Amino acid sequence: MNTEPQDRPADSAEARRDNLGAPPPGSGFLKGTLILTLSSVVVKVIGAVNWILLSRVLGGEGIGLYQMGFPIYLMAITVSSAGIPVAISIVTAEKVARQDYGGAERVFHVTLRLLFVTGLLFSSCLFFGAGWIIDNHIIIRDPRAYYSIVALAPAVFFVTFLASFRGYMQGWQYMVPTACSEVTEQIVRVVTMLFFAVWFLPRGLAAAAGGASMGAGFGAFCALLVLLFFYRKLKQRIATLSARRDIAALGSGRAWTDPPRESAGFIIRRLLKLALPVSVTSLMLPVTANLDLAIVPYRLEAAGFNVGHATELFGYLTGMAVPLVNLSTIFTAALAISLVPAISEARALDQEENVRHKTGVALRVAMIVTFPCFIGLLTLAEKVAALIYNAPGASPAIMTMSAGIVLLGLHQVSTAVLQGLGHTGIPVVNMIIACVVKVILNWTLTALPWMGIRGSAVATVADFGVAAIINMYFVYKLTGYSMPARSIFKPALAAVVMGAAVEAVLQATGHLGAWAVLFSIVVAVPVYAAGLTVIGGLTKEDLESIPYVGHRMLRIGRKFGCFR
Repeated sequence: MNTEPQDRPADSAEARRDNLGAPPPGSGFLKGTLILTLSSVVVKVIGAVNWILLSRVLGGEGIGLYQMGFPIYLMAITVSSAGIPVAISIVTAEKVARQDYGGAERVFHVTLRLLFVTGLLFSSCLFFGAGWIIDNHIIIRDPRAYYSIVALAPAVFFVTFLASFRGYMQGWQYMVPTACSEVTEQIVRVVTMLFFAVWFLPRGLAAAAGGASMGAGFGAFCALLVLLFFYRKLKQRIATLSARRDIAALGSGRAWTDPPRESAGFIIRRLLKLALPVSVTSLMLPVTANLDLAIVPYRLEAAGFNVGHATELFGYLTGMAVPLVNLSTIFTAALAISLVPAISEARALDQEENVRHKTGVALRVAMIVTFPCFIGLLTLAEKVAALIYNAPGASPAIMTMSAGIVLLGLHQVSTAVLQGLGHTGIPVVNMIIACVVKVILNWTLTALPWMGIRGSAVATVADFGVAAIINMYFVYKLTGYSMPARSIFKPALAAVVMGAAVEAVLQATGHLGAWAVLFSIVVAVPVYAAGLTVIGGLTKEDLESIPYVGHRMLRIGRKFGCFR
């Protein structure tokens, strides 16, 4: 039984870990968010450069062979890890909050053994079953993709195995290892895939595509080495933390007693209860994508578009508009990862007010970040479509989808809150409801000649919106937190002012092509920041809570007479 004195101050576990020299959670989940956001940006930039170089090596046909193995690979790693990273993050955060560091380690070791087995199983199935998949034309009809599938098999094991390390360290709100491992994985993956693609190219496109696929395994292996390094550092800090905890307990006149040891079976059942809904959530993404593939082109044809035009419009939506929305929500995706253990920690300590506070901070920050992205993409849609994709025809889909940035960000953060509260099944049900709405709207709106692909874009935005709104209802029901209207209105107003400024810049510099977009962005950032500050949407306390750059922004603002 826990014999820790009950009359001690109810400090947060986060502050207590800082005092005792625990793994550096920093200034809270916002620090972890910034770290993960930065790593995500680096990973995407490296990936974009790699895609250009690999396309030059393999060509269109080779890229097609390379891509054919990935749906099966993604399915394998989704099922093999089954949402375990989120589950171990939740359980670890609970243990750490109660200072049960031995219990947290035990959860990690049990998870490590579990994912070792599942990773090895699915990796072996993919390796030895590749021939059967090709021979029976399961999804893949080109036999040359055999090498790509076989080459991806080792990556399934390593990616699954390292998932336990990432989830465990995220449970400590220690995001640096995840960020470093992701960047390392991408760098090694890119270098090795390009090397092996060139190396095997003389043996044919199939071999070269298989060589490129080998990069995934090498990248995951090196990422695992990075995580092992950070894990050793973490163990040293845990030893220090445990010793100081015991000394503090003795100083209060009571010896620390570890909670009862949980059986491996109990831990696995708890993890699976949390993880399976998360896994279903991950599987919903390819399911939704396949439904779009089945419905959208067909309904575009019903609207009067020929097959070629329908395919082109479908590409505008799924290959151009949706990626831009996903790119714009990198920050909120990172915020969601950091928020899960932070909420779980507060819940474990029965700090209901802290749960509401962290929920409110996360949602406010999400609105502050996503609204300018929404208005910016809406205003620059035509320029972006022409500049990035050389496809001005994609601008209607991009403009319509831009509203999805705010709703997707809201959905990501609210899902993280519910997961941190231990209700991982609620977001799954909400996603299913939203998916049904999307299918109905896709079927109805896309077939209207005056809507066309914009109808499908509206359906996708509605999908995000329905899921987010239902999530927010349950957030209110479980925590009592309701987002104030000013948290939405003030960022929205500042973003509209920013949009007007961007439009003015475009009118003045439209003849400069790409430079017009650059000038617009340069003007947009200070205009939005100034507008948000003037109407009270950005306060001194907000800036003080932002790690790394907040105090610098506060100092600059004070020079202009703000934040006194």
